[in-house]
Amino acid sequence: MKKSKIEFTVHLDDANTPERIEWNATDKPEPGFSETKSISISLWDHSQKNTMRIDLWAKDMPVDEMKRFYIDCIGGLSQSVLSATGDEHMAAEMNALCERLARYVRESERQ
Repeated sequence: MKKSKIEFTVHLDDANTPERIEWNATDKPEPGFSETKSISISLWDHSQKNTMRIDLWAKDMPVDEMKRFYIDCIGGLSQSVLSATGDEHMAAEMNALCERLARYVRESERQ
């Protein structure tokens, strides 16, 4: 059986706020750690029937990029819902939300 490993290293300041986030994976095209500004990990606990989440972002990540990051996460989840369940309605509703949020962010940036 093949195994794949995903690893995160979070560098914290004195107040335990992430200053730098790095990641590596055995199946990543380029070897070694790469820097990222944000991670969002969700794990399904089948015994408790709920989701555990880890959301981290570096303190220098701009707010507009954080908003885009979460819109992209929802869009990715939409594709995952469609692939995993075949539920076209749920995927379409999530995509529609992404479109509304993207429009909102664009309009906010113009002000």
